Amino acid sequence: MFVNLLIILAASLLVIALFRRLKLPPLLGYMSVGLALGPGSLGWLEQHEDMPLLAEFGVVFLLFSLGLEFSLPRMLALRRVVFGLGSLQVIACTLPLAGLLHLAGLTLPAALLLGGGLALSSTAIVTKELGSLGEVFTPHGQNAIGVLLFQDLVAVLLLTMIPVIAGGAEQTWYWALPITLGKAALLFTALLVASRWLLPRLFHEVAQANAAELFVLLALVIVLLTAWLTHLLGLSMALGAFLAGMLLGESHYRHQIEADIRPFRDILLGLFFVSVGMLIDLSLFASHGLLILGMAVLLLLLKGSLVALLVRLRGDSSESAWRSGLALAQGGEFCFALVSQAQQARLVSIETGGLILAATFCSMAVTPLLLRAAPQLVARLGQRPHTEGSAREIAAACTELDQHVLICGFGRVGQSIGRFLRSEGIPFVALDNDPVRVQEAAAGEHSVHFGDARRGELLTALGVARARLLVIAADNPEHALATVKEARKFSETLPILVRTRDDSHLASLQAAGASEVVPELLESSLMLASHALVMLGLPERRVQARIDEVRRSRYHMLHGFYHGASANLLDQQGRPRTLLHAVNLSADAYACGRTLAELDLPAMGVALQAVRRDGGELALPGNHALCEGDALLLAGPLDAIESAEAWLLAGIR
Repeated sequence: MFVNLLIILAASLLVIALFRRLKLPPLLGYMSVGLALGPGSLGWLEQHEDMPLLAEFGVVFLLFSLGLEFSLPRMLALRRVVFGLGSLQVIACTLPLAGLLHLAGLTLPAALLLGGGLALSSTAIVTKELGSLGEVFTPHGQNAIGVLLFQDLVAVLLLTMIPVIAGGAEQTWYWALPITLGKAALLFTALLVASRWLLPRLFHEVAQANAAELFVLLALVIVLLTAWLTHLLGLSMALGAFLAGMLLGESHYRHQIEADIRPFRDILLGLFFVSVGMLIDLSLFASHGLLILGMAVLLLLLKGSLVALLVRLRGDSSESAWRSGLALAQGGEFCFALVSQAQQARLVSIETGGLILAATFCSMAVTPLLLRAAPQLVARLGQRPHTEGSAREIAAACTELDQHVLICGFGRVGQSIGRFLRSEGIPFVALDNDPVRVQEAAAGEHSVHFGDARRGELLTALGVARARLLVIAADNPEHALATVKEARKFSETLPILVRTRDDSHLASLQAAGASEVVPELLESSLMLASHALVMLGLPERRVQARIDEVRRSRYHMLHGFYHGASANLLDQQGRPRTLLHAVNLSADAYACGRTLAELDLPAMGVALQAVRRDGGELALPGNHALCEGDALLLAGPLDAIESAEAWLLAGIR
């Protein structure tokens, strides 16, 4: 088991790093590790009896985290989705799938059993990807989560049916469903009581102790204890973890709990996806590759279409229907356990079971890609009300606008700007590429449209040539840069204001034609500093002059920061952050007696912020000879700072 874990973690480290560079979902990397190194391929990993249980805890932690995002009232509001749409989805997908399996040679009971297993979707993949994409609380996200919760109940029911169908159980099948529902109700009641009276007091006592390890231990104990109790009742451990998380979702400590269990969740979830890949025999793809791919495509099309139809019949929008269908179209991890037990009970042959598992694996593997491409796929199906191709409609709506403000990105920042413009009576029009946000804003705004601001025809439709100002408020530097370049094709004089997270793209944006670039982190620092100086009694004019000077110097004074133990040394794009580091010169330091010009620190990729000597600072730039006791404040990436420090102290370059 130890060797297995070592191989999995080492291989995952390399593969996940590669997948992130290729901008592919990490969970595909984990599944690829299991597929490539498992018993059915290279054979570096061996099946171990503890591996499935350890991997299942990844799903347990994932569902507990998801439960923390739901409050009890929110969950009660989903009851029609869980039991209404959930039951319809299982029935509507089970019957045609069972019919196809029966035509393929399976007995009718076995076909119904495996058809029910294929009707279930992947809780782990769907919830993980919806969370990563921030779509858990969208209409299609709510539909998917609700149906998956009902599927967890059905999964328990199907497992109890295997011995009944195989003829080895005394329990009659019609008692299985009420017993399962009764156990779930009993578990929910017990957790509700604990979450109301016991757990808040425990968390309060642990929080008063001010010991981080106690908080982590308590969170782990709650997750594992809930999973154990659920397992004793014969229910899905993931379902119990979700209920526990949901009931703790109203706690003041839910954010801390989620942060504490996240590292365990992500690592164990990776092991789960590796274990899924290990169950696939790679040789099947060589002998039955086309058949497996055909089965996977058929499964995706059949389930996706049926789910979309059911959601549409409930009254949801076409967009929500199709995106719900894409989210639930794949087979699920439960199918692996069901097929394995069905093979042991001789309800299905080894070869047929292997083909079903391989097709299920393929459908699961493409699901992250489908979810990420869902907006484009739905647009191609012509089912989205706010499509990027509606330039003519946007142009018709904006034909009377002149000397208006064009806002690209209508998130929190864009909406705040819009409120100020509206209060001053200045006309504006906004463009955003989030269909849910546009749909929400459409109820109260008449000037918000869906689309990608990087498309020239949409900028033309919005009247960029007649605009008084272009504001790019989206938090995506690459998109902002492309939008600036595209806008400059239509007007060389249009003022363009760009909002960025920090100053890492300031130079490239200004070179592309941005009139002003506002790094929000640095601006917030300036505002706090200016308020602090005014509160200390400095004249407001002097403070404002100092702030203006910092802005004119492109925030040079604010570049870099002293990193702590928990600081992330890479930015959101994976590039090294600018750090601050002080180098103190000893008597034997190489830099002593040499001037700054001789040392040429900028050539090493660092900027000299200050030279401190005897409690004061030397004027920069200057041709000062350094001496013992001087402290040089350097700004730059970590590797450049380390090289510069070696150069200053030892003359190593």
